[in-house]
Amino acid sequence: MADETAVLTGVGVGPGDPQLLTLRGLAVLRDADLVVVPVRDDADEEGHAERIVRAHLPDAPLLRAPFALTERHGVTGRRSNAWDRAAALVTDAFAGGARRIAFATIGDPNVYSTFGYLAETVRGTRPDVTVTTVPGITAMQELAAASGTVLCEGREPLILLPANADTALLETVLGDGPLAGASVVAYKGGRRWPALRAALAARGRLTAAVVGSRLGRPDQALAAADAVEGELPYLTTVLAPAARTGRGSKL
Repeated sequence: MADETAVLTGVGVGPGDPQLLTLRGLAVLRDADLVVVPVRDDADEEGHAERIVRAHLPDAPLLRAPFALTERHGVTGRRSNAWDRAAALVTDAFAGGARRIAFATIGDPNVYSTFGYLAETVRGTRPDVTVTTVPGITAMQELAAASGTVLCEGREPLILLPANADTALLETVLGDGPLAGASVVAYKGGRRWPALRAALAARGRLTAAVVGSRLGRPDQALAAADAVEGELPYLTTVLAPAARTGRGSKL
């Protein structure tokens, strides 16, 4: 056992509903010597990923890793320090004998996830650690399912973009270029919803769009986009489907 490969696995636990954790993800979490979960560095409280893990494995060996989850933009000192501290927790656990460590993250570990920064930092100090991931169900999939909205079909492009900075990306996608007719998903845009709403309305895309906040959680909120005004929670997803004229119109 002493020479067994050290493995760090990012496990996507879904957007919020414990039932959306995959069987493969559950198996990796169950077999882990240690499960690491991200929490806010300014509040020592149970995070969303931890809640999902505990719903399935209440006695799992679990360690909270504080991250600068409320930091806005850029590689700040606070953010870098948090990555370094979290990586140190992981490498210390490996040094202490752990061989299989799972990092539970909401959504998917390869889609706008904290796990990527952690994995890169761990690789820098422990290149012998094998890093793997288990995909998870994303917020856009949950929003599509909950609202009965088809994400994309036929030849339609699907564009996923972050909307927590400004509306420039969305306005570019909704412009007159070749991607103007794509289905568009915007993540983390709650605080900028008034500007996003105006951009969608200006291009005639508001009435078909749907908005979901805190997807998969007990306080989940779904609504037609044109019925929602004002700022929304940070973890809000907007889905503006492509226009379709009939069955198979995009084939």
